[in-house]
Amino acid sequence: MTALLLFGDQLGPHFYTGHDEILLVESAAALRRKPYHRQKLHLVLSGMRHLAAEFPDRVTIVRANTYGEAIRDFGRPLVAYQPGSLAAQRMLRRLGVEMRPTPAFALSREEFTAWAGTRERFLMEDFYHFQRTRFDVLMEGEKPVGGRWNLDAENREPPPKRAKLGVPEPWWPKEDEIDAQVRKDLDELKLPAVGRDGTRRFAITRTEALQALESFVRDRLPHFGPHEDAVLTKDWTMAHSLLSVPLNHGLLHPLEVVYAAEDAHRSGAVPLASAEGFIRQVLGWREYVWHLYWHLGGEYLQRNGFRATTPLPDWWARLRPAMVRAACLRTALEGVRNHGWVHHIQRLMVLGNHALQRGYDPAALNEWFITSFVDGFPWVMPVNVIGMSQHADGGVIATKPYLSGGAYLNRMTDHCGGCWFDPRKRTGERACPFTAGYWAWMDQHEPAVRANHRMGRAVQNLRRLSDLDEVRAQERHREVF
Repeated sequence: MTALLLFGDQLGPHFYTGHDEILLVESAAALRRKPYHRQKLHLVLSGMRHLAAEFPDRVTIVRANTYGEAIRDFGRPLVAYQPGSLAAQRMLRRLGVEMRPTPAFALSREEFTAWAGTRERFLMEDFYHFQRTRFDVLMEGEKPVGGRWNLDAENREPPPKRAKLGVPEPWWPKEDEIDAQVRKDLDELKLPAVGRDGTRRFAITRTEALQALESFVRDRLPHFGPHEDAVLTKDWTMAHSLLSVPLNHGLLHPLEVVYAAEDAHRSGAVPLASAEGFIRQVLGWREYVWHLYWHLGGEYLQRNGFRATTPLPDWWARLRPAMVRAACLRTALEGVRNHGWVHHIQRLMVLGNHALQRGYDPAALNEWFITSFVDGFPWVMPVNVIGMSQHADGGVIATKPYLSGGAYLNRMTDHCGGCWFDPRKRTGERACPFTAGYWAWMDQHEPAVRANHRMGRAVQNLRRLSDLDEVRAQERHREVF
């Protein structure tokens, strides 16, 4: 009898339904191969062990040094679903394991390939329109509900003048004896992990995932839209769903998530801007990122259009933000250290923005996002980091670099008021590293971006700066962030 091999990100019923015998592998070599976040390691092991405990007659966990050893020890023919990385796909082929198309995404690879056609640039908005139409989500016939496809302009409110957004708390899981044993085992393994251990904050069983989804749609989705791009120092979750972990571990299917949000809007419980903004993240961006990982292939991981080669500093790579003075950057790194998670604006406009300005190697940065984030997997990050964040692909994904100075951060976060740096200053001891870094980056890369029509005003403003030489010298030797 052929058994089903599942990975730790394939834990939902759309994977195992119809299979009587299931193999899960705890590979010591895989766990110690990279400096993963401690809480990421916990989630992977907890998810697999909870599934085994739920179906003890169907699920076998084999603990071995490598997957190859585990599969040989198991000793029976195996089939697997397409995994979440090129490396895992190569491994399955090498081990002779049959692979089937993944059931974890709404759109099939064949349909995406047909949509992509001969495109050389892949704009998410085009794909998102296709997805909405294909799956009849927030549609009235052939037109979008409300007459507009994208309500992002209504979802850019700055943070409120209070410490917290004031929405209901997220649904939090309760740890059990399985989590306790995982924590004990990880302590004994002494893995090269980064970040802090902490109480498990993300759903990692099917039952938990459904509870988290129901709670989010009922209590938090109505408040999600307006402030989804804002950041509050003392409110790390804001109104975000925290569903990226159960989604990326295969515990929820994207269409059940999307239809839950759509139903809540159609019932009158959720404003259209909130429902549409969330659906765009799941049915648009997440599916787009998955398909482009495979469509663009391994070569995409080496794209480096701005020839950025600066190694990640130790305080960044090892999640040691104590000496970082910039409040926005310190808070974001503290969030990664404490939770293995910060929301998309901190990823893009704080961490990614800083990395772009400082010329961090995009391949190393991509790897850092994969290993340091609890929802990071090899398929998740390349389009997000190499494409969207670092614009290292030359515009395959985005029409311009996502670059900003301190003014944007001052408007969209509550960090700047108490920060040692001044977002209005680009020179001097208290010059904001984001404001000064913006102009230093523009100066360095002006020949490469001057033809981009979306960068035209920035190029004109650069040429008007009277203190550009001082900015150049200052940022060339900056040591304090």
